[in-house]
Amino acid sequence: MKNNSLSSCLLISILATLLVASAGNFYQDFVITWGDGRGKILNNGELLTLSLDKSSGSGFQSINQYLFGKFDMQLKLVPGNSAGTVTTYYLKSEGSSWDEIDFEFLGNLSGDPYILHTNVFSQGKGNREQQFYLWFDPTADFHTYTCIWNPQQIILYVDGTPIREFKNLESDGVAYPNNQLMRLYSSLWNADDWATRGGLVKTDWSQAPFTASFRNFGSSTSSANSSSNSWFTQELDSTSQERLKWVQKNYMIYNYCTDTKRFPQGLPTECTVA
Repeated sequence: MKNNSLSSCLLISILATLLVASAGNFYQDFVITWGDGRGKILNNGELLTLSLDKSSGSGFQSINQYLFGKFDMQLKLVPGNSAGTVTTYYLKSEGSSWDEIDFEFLGNLSGDPYILHTNVFSQGKGNREQQFYLWFDPTADFHTYTCIWNPQQIILYVDGTPIREFKNLESDGVAYPNNQLMRLYSSLWNADDWATRGGLVKTDWSQAPFTASFRNFGSSTSSANSSSNSWFTQELDSTSQERLKWVQKNYMIYNYCTDTKRFPQGLPTECTVA
């Protein structure tokens, strides 16, 4: 099915028939789409690795398409000198007016922190970047990155801590991703023209191959009469709001909503609506 606008009847039908929850097996849930063998599914479908060398990176995508859901993935990022590399984990629809929700991990020199780059596209419009340092070494072990996408808002989490919230403000004229099916994608690729210090630091190919690992994919999607759909109406409670403020105060390094030089005619509507 193409990701065109869905009628309300079709939307309700999809919501009523999608799986409630699934514990992931990479053989069942994903296909490796490029990389000529550089992407591998291992351990009976419990682990997936992507690698990058000078010839090519690699990537995979979900077999299913989704309209709203809670999505968890554990990632362990490229260790050591990862400058120039980008590891991605994101939801995206098809077409020229696509929707997209991004986690992108920008590599760096050994000892320097990764940058977690996030963005939200609606109907082909993005430019909503927020960037963070992480409060742990994302290369030393697996950590859980979660996207909750429901009709009211998008919430991004790291190890259960909210780092970003994007609310549905259609009533204020801001487009919101709520009528296009999206797939999950991931990739590991070379972006040394921009990824590390604006492209000043290039990929050190003597360190190749670079490898990122994925495990424990889980999804919860809509089903009628289910008690498992708390994510469908989930909002940040007062405790979660405090955690969000803590992350944004201590670890956010870029926020488009405060970049007045970038938007001299005024900040985007979602930045100014209370």
